[in-house]
Order: sequence, then C-alpha cells, then structure tokens
Amino acid sequence: MNWSRRQLLQAAPAVLRGRRPALGQGVAAGDVTASRALIWSRADGPARMMVRWRERRAGAPWTEAMGPHCLETTDYTGRVDIGGWAPGADIEYEVVFRDLASGGGDSAPARGSFRPAPAGRRAVRFLWSGDTVGQGWGINPAFGGMKIYETMRQLQPDFFIHSGDTIYADGPIVSEVKLADGSIWKNLITAEKSKAAETLAEFRGCYKYNLLDDNLRKFQAEVPQIWQWDDHEVLNNYSPSKSLTDDPKFSEKSVALLTARGRRAFLEYAPMRYHSIETERVYRHIPYGPLLDVFVIDMRSYRGPNSYNRQEREGSDTDFLGAPQLGWLMDGLRQSKARWKVIASDMPLGLLVPDGKDSSGRTMFEAVANGDGPALGRELELARLLKGIRDVRNIVWLTADVHYTAAHYYDPRKAVFTEFSPFWEFVSGPLNAGTFGPGVLDNTFGPQVVFQKHPPAGQGGVGPAAGMQFFGEVAINEAGGMTVKLRDMAGMVLFEKALGG
Repeated sequence: MNWSRRQLLQAAPAVLRGRRPALGQGVAAGDVTASRALIWSRADGPARMMVRWRERRAGAPWTEAMGPHCLETTDYTGRVDIGGWAPGADIEYEVVFRDLASGGGDSAPARGSFRPAPAGRRAVRFLWSGDTVGQGWGINPAFGGMKIYETMRQLQPDFFIHSGDTIYADGPIVSEVKLADGSIWKNLITAEKSKAAETLAEFRGCYKYNLLDDNLRKFQAEVPQIWQWDDHEVLNNYSPSKSLTDDPKFSEKSVALLTARGRRAFLEYAPMRYHSIETERVYRHIPYGPLLDVFVIDMRSYRGPNSYNRQEREGSDTDFLGAPQLGWLMDGLRQSKARWKVIASDMPLGLLVPDGKDSSGRTMFEAVANGDGPALGRELELARLLKGIRDVRNIVWLTADVHYTAAHYYDPRKAVFTEFSPFWEFVSGPLNAGTFGPGVLDNTFGPQVVFQKHPPAGQGGVGPAAGMQFFGEVAINEAGGMTVKLRDMAGMVLFEKALGG
C-alpha cells in the first residue's frame, strides 16, 4: 500500500507532544539489486520506521511505506525492503521515525540515495575493504575522523563490499595513544568500547561507536553496502576450539554465547537482506546485471575447530565453508551467466595465519593455508572447490583481513595441487585500524605475489596517521573488461591490473 504524506500526518496523534525521535546512526541501503534495496536505520527509542522513495528525475512521485515497530528487541533498528522503480533509474529515499513511547511526533527525515544494479548492460564500478576500528585506533576528530570513508565516497562507486571485521568487539578503545613521533592520537571513547564486548549491549555499542563518525554515516547514506563478517564481530580467531579460560579480558567464558550475541548485533546493524528460511545466514548471492555476480561467502560460521590443519582426509574437523555452502557456491558459479563472478571472501586463501599451539605443540591455523606441500586439512575443501569450477571463466576473489594490500596470482604451473584454472586474489584493508604485513604464502595452490604494500619491517600495527589504510576498486566497462586498482587512504592508485573478459 502506498501512503501519501497527508495520510501519514493524519494518522499521527491530533496533538503532538513529548519527544521527537532522532536518527543518530543515519541510514544505509544494502544488498541492492536491479529491482530491490534493503533500507536500514535506527531510532534512539521506541518508534515506528517509515520510508519513502522516488526516482531521481523531475516530477517523479514518492512511494511510501509503513515499516516495522522498532523496539528494544532489535536495539531500535529497523529495515524495509523496497522496490518498484523503472530500469536504469537512480533512487533517493528518506527515513522517518514516529515516536511510540510518549505520543511524540516524527523525527526529522534522514536522506539517502543509491543506484540500483543495471537491468541491462552498463559499466559498473565498486569498492571493497575491511577491518574498521581495530587495534585501538578509534575515531579521532582532530585527525578528521575515519578519513578513508570520505575518500571512498568521493569516488561515487555503485556499491561497497565490507569484507568483514566490521567492528572489533574484542578491541577496547582508550582515550589517548602516543605515536612514534611523540604526538598524541586522541580517540572518542564510549562506555561500551572501553572493554571487550561480552553483553549484547556491548556488542551493539561497537556498531554505534563506528557510526559516531561523520564520514562513515555520509558514506553509507550515499553508497550501497554489501556486508560480510569475520572473527572480530565476536573475538579474535574464534572457532569451536577457542578457549577463554585463561583470558582475563572475558568474564563470560562461553564462546558459543559470545558468538550468539555478536551475531545478533551484527544482524541488527548490517544493512543486509535476511534469508527467507535461514534468517541468520550471511552467505548470499547479489546479482548485479549481465556483467557481474557477487557471491558473498562466510568462512566463519560453519568451520570446524582451528587445528594443526594437516589432516589427510576431509571431515568435520576440516570444514571451512561446510558442505551446504560449498555446494551452493559451486552450483552458483557454474550456473552464473554474468561475465564476471566475484567471490567476496572473509580471508585470503594462501596466506598463513597461525593461531597458537595445540596440546602437542603443533602450530594451529586460523585460515585455509597450513604450509607448503600437498592439499591437507582445510585445503582439501578448497581443492575440491577449485577443481569443481576449473571450467568457469572470469572468477576473481576479493578479501581483506590481513591489514595490508596485495595482488596475488594463483598459478597451477607453480602449485603442488594443479587441478584448477589460474585466478587472481586481491587483498585490501584496513579501514581505520592497525596496518601489518606482509604474510607468508603457502605454495599448495601456487600463489605469486605480484604487488604488496605494507609497513616497513618491525613497524607493524601503525595507525591511520601513517596513511597506510587501503581499499580496492573494481571497474567493469560496457565491453566487459575488468580493471582492479589498489588505493590508499588519500585515494592514490598503488597498483592497477587490467583483466580480460
């Protein structure tokens, strides 16, 4: 049903009194396709969400919808799935919240805009990165806040993929950090971000902290989002084997309970469309016209325990994507008619990420890679995937996680496991977090470093003031050619690679 502004006002109480809701966290559009867009926002108390939208052209009519009641159960967040525009139209929208608690009035509208996916053939340009507010680097107003988000906004991309670590729930923020040159980095601080998150309120507070940044709010209002998650939405390197028994940061020792709270907060604050049956499912397919399909995968939810990762046979202890997701991905890639198939990945495939020692003193691993040699452990699942899609052309992997930027070419001629077609993996991040690197590559699938940018040796963990914050850009022209650029916080192009179609 379409609601006119007059009807909405007539439905309001005759005498407006009390408070007006506020939209302190702004608005965002997510999982935008050619015909649908998910609109997200948050009120500061009990309120009803209302959304209206129109095509950005002279004389276009507004379409209006009454959205959900936003209550304590969702931390006052709400979402409305909209659609109904003409192919090729650009869309503007606004969100209003109506107070429920005191008979108050409507909030001031918060406005946003987006460009839907093309119904036909047109050029597409998007960005990706990950890792926001990590290693104690928070919002510094004197620095200009999270400036990389403003750099990305100015490029006016069609959409942005956040590759995970959307928050650092286990990374407290302190008020001041002394830099190497003796100057002081001053963070905004909040109660929830002053300790590792354990309660649902503290997990929610991490998202609200990030949205204190003007750059981020403005970016999300203008650039459609595709979110995925990784570990820091809960805690570092968590898996079913994670133990917090000896970790003094956590009074709550149940990783399963922390995961449930972290996932709940993520789903409340992520501008993503929920799956129709498995409502907490994060992996999904975003069709973006005839030139692009985006496959958002989840390397966190279905994995077995982090282990020494050199098992000779697949089993529950070597799961990484898990059988249902692996089948979904393989089928989706094989069936895709799009020129390019982009896999938005939580983690790089060939970089070693150690995760302590097991009871036998063997190194455990957080990701897929486990050291040079044949496919073992979690690599068996990846080998099966790569073999199963070896006849699918134009697959590109995009990721973040390791806090530097790189271009990797996976070459079966230089690999131990050779039953796959060569492909590119591009890595870029962080977004207002510590910068590290480089990582060590495992030769199982033949990855070659074509480019990488990271701090000098011995200087890992440098913050945003050093300028080494990174994001990637992908441009697909109307003829179907793809160009990938790796950029820094100032927008400078560090590396560029043209790929055939």
